[in-house]
Amino acid sequence: RIYMDYNATTPLEPEVIQAVSEALWDAWGNPSVKAKAIINRSRQNVARMVGGKAEDIVFTSGGTEANNLVLHTALEHFRKNCRAAGEGHVNGSNDLPHIITSNVEHDSIKLAAEHLQVDGKAVTFVPVSKVTACVDVEDIIDAVRPNTCLISVMLANNETGVPVQELCEKVKMLNKLQERIRILLHSDAAQALGKIPVDVQELGVDFLTIVGHKQFYGPRIGALYVNGLGTGTPLYPMLFGGGQERNFRPTENTPMIAGLGKAAELVTNNLSDYQSHMQNIKVYLEEQLQDVFKDKIHFNSHYPSSDVLPNTCNVSILGPALQWRVLSSCRRLLASVGAACHSASGNPSHVLLSCGVPSEVAANALRLSVGRGTTKADVDTVVEDLRETVQLLEKMN
Repeated sequence: RIYMDYNATTPLEPEVIQAVSEALWDAWGNPSVKAKAIINRSRQNVARMVGGKAEDIVFTSGGTEANNLVLHTALEHFRKNCRAAGEGHVNGSNDLPHIITSNVEHDSIKLAAEHLQVDGKAVTFVPVSKVTACVDVEDIIDAVRPNTCLISVMLANNETGVPVQELCEKVKMLNKLQERIRILLHSDAAQALGKIPVDVQELGVDFLTIVGHKQFYGPRIGALYVNGLGTGTPLYPMLFGGGQERNFRPTENTPMIAGLGKAAELVTNNLSDYQSHMQNIKVYLEEQLQDVFKDKIHFNSHYPSSDVLPNTCNVSILGPALQWRVLSSCRRLLASVGAACHSASGNPSHVLLSCGVPSEVAANALRLSVGRGTTKADVDTVVEDLRETVQLLEKMN
């Protein structure tokens, strides 16, 4: 079988497995001098990968915890400012806190924000442009209210990139206004790390979510970058009972942290090679698909003036006989359907629909994401598998 679902998860690099194994054997003590050394080194490696400082990295169980920690912090930040202002008034408003995000975020932001709405908090889901598939910065700024305390926009979707740096400059200008609660800015970089350069200094974000297994070839663990942790940007714990990670969360998972640090080190040292290889293979994949299927194909990840991840090809092979059936009928290809991989729902990806892809096209979507080891021979096998599968399904229909 040919695996092309690297946007969902990646295998561990051999060096990462070795780092995890050595930590399991040698750093099991709690507390342990060796464990502390491993954690410190990993913190430095993760920070170096995103252009930050080691003291600004907090290890988490994964991206979901990191994203929820940011939302929790924003609410606490708002509440404390309300208390300081007295009588619940902030910026001349006694409204509940307001959060802005996009309508194509990962579920760990989307569902958490929807839960806040049920709890009475105010949330605005800014739609992406159906022309560029990106969030328009001006649309986000227009959604800002006096009680806005957080803006959370992912750094890269399965198909799109988002101009976070321009957004940061606009938010900084708003934060300079007198009597305004500070708007915190967060970006989920799970789909960007290991594929494109990520520099928190250039982005200017307050928070950045880091995930080990999304094209990062690390373990299923995460981290959160906090700009000026404890001094410049607030962070409030959700979990209590342990003094580890500077009281921001309980006991560190030393072996997984060791693996995350090694994976980050590999990205720092080899990103340009990784990016170049994946880009070349993706271009070859799209050329072969176009050559075989011609006018029966639609690339859902092609938008004018928008960057696309170097490893991702979201494509629909058109035809009513093919909906939801292609992947399950393939003999060799292992991939997912739609940008959010919610195949069990029986509905097209909400991300593709939000980006303007027609429903009948989105229903045929395949998300093909290549990895560091994907070859042109793999591509040839996958395209031939798809050709035979489509031909069989059409004949059966």
